[in-house]
Amino acid sequence: MQKALPACRYCIMAREILLSKKTEQGLRLDPRTKLLLIFIISIFVMGGTGGEAMGLIRLVLCTVPAILLLTSKQCAKAVGYIAVFSAFFAVQIYVLPHLTGILNFLVLFTTGFFCRILPSVAIAAYAVKTTTVSELISGMERIHMPKEVTIPLTVMFRFFPTVFQESEAISDAMKMRGIKLGGKKPSKILEYKLIPMITCSVKIGEELSAAAITRGLGAPVKRTNICQLKFNFADVVLILFCCFVVFWAIASPIISAGGILP
Repeated sequence: MQKALPACRYCIMAREILLSKKTEQGLRLDPRTKLLLIFIISIFVMGGTGGEAMGLIRLVLCTVPAILLLTSKQCAKAVGYIAVFSAFFAVQIYVLPHLTGILNFLVLFTTGFFCRILPSVAIAAYAVKTTTVSELISGMERIHMPKEVTIPLTVMFRFFPTVFQESEAISDAMKMRGIKLGGKKPSKILEYKLIPMITCSVKIGEELSAAAITRGLGAPVKRTNICQLKFNFADVVLILFCCFVVFWAIASPIISAGGILP
C-alpha cells in the first residue's frame, strides 16, 4: 500500500489560518480583550500618554505581554522579550544619567524607542499567535465594527505571519545554495532575499484579499460563525485593569492640580 505524501507547508499554513477554533494552550482570552490590550499598551506605553504620573502603571503594562506569552506556552518569545526589554530599561536607568553630549542623545533615542515599541510588538505577536481569523471576525462583529475596518484588519492579521514563513523558506533555500554570511556567495544575500520577498509579499496580499472575499466578508448579509466567544474571569480582570489605567490617566492630573498628590 502506497504511503500518503506528507502535507506541504502551504497546506499546513492554510489549514491553520482557516481554523474556526484553535486549541489554545494556557490562558484563553476573548479576541476583544486582546484588541483592548493592544490599544491600551499602544496608547500609554508606545504613545507615552499620561506623562510621569503613569510611570509605575506603564511598567506594569510592559509586564502584561510577558505574562501572556508565558501562559500561552511561548516561552522562547517571553524570555527574549524580557531579556531585551530589561537590558534596554537597565541602560536607560543606570547608564544614561552618566552620559553627555551626542552619546547621551543616541542612547536615549535607542533605549526610549525599544522600551516603547517592544511591549506593543510583544502583545501583537501574542494576539496573532493565539487568535484565529474566525474569532477575530466574530469579535469585531460583536463590537459592531464597520466592514471597512474589519476586512483590512483581517487581511493584515494573517499577512505578517505568512510573510515571516515565506522569509524562513527563502532563507533555507539560500543556505542550501551557499548564499549566506561566510558562504560562497555572501554578496548576493540582498539580491536573493529582497526580490523574492517583494514578489511573495505582493502575491500573499492578493491571495489573502481574494480569500477574504471568498469567505463572504464583504457580503451585505450577516455572516454566521461556529466559534463561540464569551468573557471569562481573566477577561474581566484585564478589562477592569484597562479601565483603571484610563481612569488614572484622566484623574491623576486633576488630583495633582488639586494638591492631593505631591
